[in-house]
Amino acid sequence: MAILLPRREFIRQATAASVMLGAPGPLIQTNGSAAEKVVVGIMGTNGRGEALAQGFAKLPGAEVSYICDVDEQAVAKGLKAVQSGGQKKAPKTTGDFRQILDDKSVDALVIAAPDHWHAPAAILALKAGKNVYVEKPCSHNPREGEWLVQAAQKYKKVVQMGNQRRSWPKVVEAINMVKEGAIGRAYFAKAWYANTRVSIGRCKPAPVPAGFNFDLWQGPAPRREYRDNIHPYNWHWFWHWGTGELLNNGTHFIDLCRWGLEVDYPTEVNSVGGRYAFEDDWETPDTQLTNFAFANRKSISWEGRSCNGRNVEGISGGVDFYGEKGTMAIQGNGYTLYDNKNKELKKVSGDSNQVTASGPGFDMDVDHFANFRDAIRTGARPVSSIEDANKSVLLCQLGNIAHRVGRSLSCDPATGRIKNDPDAMKLWGREYDPAWMPVV
Repeated sequence: MAILLPRREFIRQATAASVMLGAPGPLIQTNGSAAEKVVVGIMGTNGRGEALAQGFAKLPGAEVSYICDVDEQAVAKGLKAVQSGGQKKAPKTTGDFRQILDDKSVDALVIAAPDHWHAPAAILALKAGKNVYVEKPCSHNPREGEWLVQAAQKYKKVVQMGNQRRSWPKVVEAINMVKEGAIGRAYFAKAWYANTRVSIGRCKPAPVPAGFNFDLWQGPAPRREYRDNIHPYNWHWFWHWGTGELLNNGTHFIDLCRWGLEVDYPTEVNSVGGRYAFEDDWETPDTQLTNFAFANRKSISWEGRSCNGRNVEGISGGVDFYGEKGTMAIQGNGYTLYDNKNKELKKVSGDSNQVTASGPGFDMDVDHFANFRDAIRTGARPVSSIEDANKSVLLCQLGNIAHRVGRSLSCDPATGRIKNDPDAMKLWGREYDPAWMPVV
């Protein structure tokens, strides 16, 4: 029986097929064929993982075979998400992702656990012969990013990060226009994200909730006692487990800035801000202004406001590129091109600008998921290879390091490493629970 594909997926497959006719040979080891389904296990289904579970269940040529979470309530959410994605076969459930790694029928681990788990779990998956789809940011700290790149190269598997705007058709079109000179030489990109998050209060020691494996949740992070304002989301705002708004949402938009300006590593990074809106346990900045300078007379600026959601240019998160002849404004999966006198030259609306707490929805995610699926099938490099994606994550991590040490960082434009600042380099990595120390 023929399978009817969603229109965007049909067009995407047809376009990919035409491109592949002239593409180089496989870059990644694969034992599959284009006719086979890609079997995935989902690690983490509290929030973004629900959207991933539903998306891969809905994606033609894919199957979700495992739902994994250390929280039994999240497992239930994951199962419901797979069912809502239309998959008839119920996935297995587990509280330990290592069960997924031991199953030879699984092709890929999809990681949506907290940030401190991203790189360690990905490295273990690669060592087990699995491909990896890892949510942004791909690592908790710069050293983990380096390890993950090394592991992807060593084990020759597909590693795709969840910076899905790299696959949004109108965004791709806008970035290509910037690169092709639609605004002349592009020299500055401004990114922003605004939200209205509430106070997390002051913690109280509390018993670990029933059905929640807090020890495995902490995993590679050194052990701390359970507190009542961490799980399921507020871990984002603690340096021990999270990476703050700059990596939580900034990764998406700074990735677009770097892509459009065609820059890699900075020469200088500075960042100011702090916990301004409330006095509570939140450690990372809720207000942060971060600037990145590059050797070729280009720069990026980021404005993050976690607790004041007033939009910039009518949207909560976006990117503007400024050049010699005009401006390119990217808003959702659409864009507007202006000349240098602010005259609108072209306006293109995308399929949807609606983004929920768990992500932009299947219609916006499908191209990125499908690209991951196709890379596994063919061995081709994914649209967001981990080597490139990690460069965007590193920019954000450098911004946080500059904030934490309270001064500008001088960086090597060839590697991104911090120069002549031993104290700042102490934040390049972290300590680990001995049982979970990552090893490539």
